[in-house]
Formats: sequence, C-alpha cells, structure tokens
Amino acid sequence: MATADQIKGLIRAHIDQDNSKFKTVALQIAAYEAKLGHDKIARELKALIEKTSSRSNIVQFNKQNNLLIMSTPDDRLSDLIAPDEMIMRVKRILDEFINRSKLHKYGLANRRKILLEGAPGTGKTFTAAIIASELRLPLFTVQVDKLVTKYMGETSAKLRQVFDSIETVTGVYLFDEFDAIGADRSIDNEVGEMRRVLNAFLQFIEQDRSSSIIIAATNNQQILDKALFRRFDDVLHYAYPTEREIKQLYLNKLSLFDSSFMPGSELVNRTMSLSHAEICRISDDVIKQSILGNVRITQESLIKLAEERLAVYGREA
Repeated sequence: MATADQIKGLIRAHIDQDNSKFKTVALQIAAYEAKLGHDKIARELKALIEKTSSRSNIVQFNKQNNLLIMSTPDDRLSDLIAPDEMIMRVKRILDEFINRSKLHKYGLANRRKILLEGAPGTGKTFTAAIIASELRLPLFTVQVDKLVTKYMGETSAKLRQVFDSIETVTGVYLFDEFDAIGADRSIDNEVGEMRRVLNAFLQFIEQDRSSSIIIAATNNQQILDKALFRRFDDVLHYAYPTEREIKQLYLNKLSLFDSSFMPGSELVNRTMSLSHAEICRISDDVIKQSILGNVRITQESLIKLAEERLAVYGREA
C-alpha cells in the first residue's frame, strides 16, 4: 500500500499536470511494493508506467524544476571498499531508515541528514548511490551550478524549490560540491548573497521533517560554516585507500577479466597516493589495453599507467 506522502505526491503531480513527477512517484510506489515482497503488483505498476513512455536511467525531475536530476542506481554496499568502521556507519544509516517507524514510536528519528567529507574520488558520491540503491529509493542530485545565481534572492528561492521536492517525494537527495553554498560566513571574501543562501539552507534543513535522506558532499570540510555541523545527524570522513583496500580494488576490477591476477606489493606501493576512483580508472585502462592489444595484464603495465596519472597531478610514484 502506498504511503501517505506518495499519495500526496501523486495528487500534486496530477494537479500540476506534471507527467514527469507523476512517473517518479509511481516508480517509487512500485519500488516500495517490491520491498514489501509484493512482486506481482510491483511488476504491474512498472509495466503500466513503461507504457506511458520509455524510461531512461537519468531524467530531469520535472519540466519546471531542472535543479534535480534523478537516477536509479543499482550499486550495493558490498561494492564499497572502505574501512570497517565506515561500512558499519553506512549500515547504521540503512538500518535506521528501514526501522524508522519503530524508532518513531519511542520519539526518536532515524539518521537522514548526512555530511560526507573527503578528497575527490574517495567514494562520497558512490556512497549516496549505494544508500539509494539499498533502500530502493530514487537518487536526486542537486545541480549546484544551476542553483547558485548572481541575482539577489534567486538562489534562496531555488533552494526552497529543492526542499519542497524533498518533502513531496521521498528519495535520497545529494548536494554534491556542497562548498558552493556551505562556506563559512566569516570568510573575508564571502559575498553577502552567499551568506544569505547559507542562512536559507540552515533554515530549510532545520525545518525539514520529510522522510527523505539528505546528503551533502564536500572536498573541504575546513571551509564549511561551523553552524552546519549540528544540523547533520552524522558526518563521515573519506580518506585515500589503505594497502588492503588498494588490493581489494584491483581484485574487484580485474579478477573478472583475469582470474589469475594478483596485485603485487610494488604495484600497491606505487599507487598509495591515488584515490579509489583513480585506481578504478587505471584498472579500466589496463583492461582496454589487454583487449585491444591481445596481451595479458601485468604489474608493469599497471605501474606505467599509474605513473602517467601521478604525473598529471604532479605527484611522485
């Protein structure tokens, strides 16, 4: 049975004659029914939705609001290569969401406002996709470049549209590159408009009582305004992969293509200063080399690719 929020979302979409939003909520209901084990009704709902128009993997949220891009990721928590403590904390977010009604009976709220901080390519966006996938929720990525404008008051108005969507349709909402709106208000070169935007965000997130999960991702925690931190239920820090994680990344990417491949210590040591995403790209590159050149994957070819990438960033292998 659809939730009250989902029914309200359908009615609002019908009143607004917003077909895209109607499809989004309908897909959410289908996912919710599948989660409850009602596979037959879930399949029937999806079939009806697909009859209206072809469904792409990434679409605009609706015709009027191009601030959000919706996707339906299929990543799993088992794909996340991270320290055990990090995986435990992500599991806790998932568990609290799944059992949120039990918590509500005791006057407690589940963790649903999350700040992810760390270097680029260390898994922040990937974690948001995993949370959405594991909970069978749509992932809405906020297009910050379209959110921030030079006109006074316009950014705050757009931010209100985003939070209206957060309340209307339950999902995982990702504010990527959050530095753009969350910078410390005391920074000397911070313009007045951006201070007003941050004040608006603080107000909206404080007042938010939706069922959606809000995730903010930043590469630089140090420049964020200190007032933000108490608004988030949890803060997760992402670091470059450890030796164990580097080995696992190579194995996950390459073992399906070459089951005999085992990353050696020299390869691991040469790539210690690379992020998770960079190691995955190196692995993809060596697979392409193997296919096109009809050659085996070797430690030497991976080290050479790693050195090329390190040289781009001005780092030493």
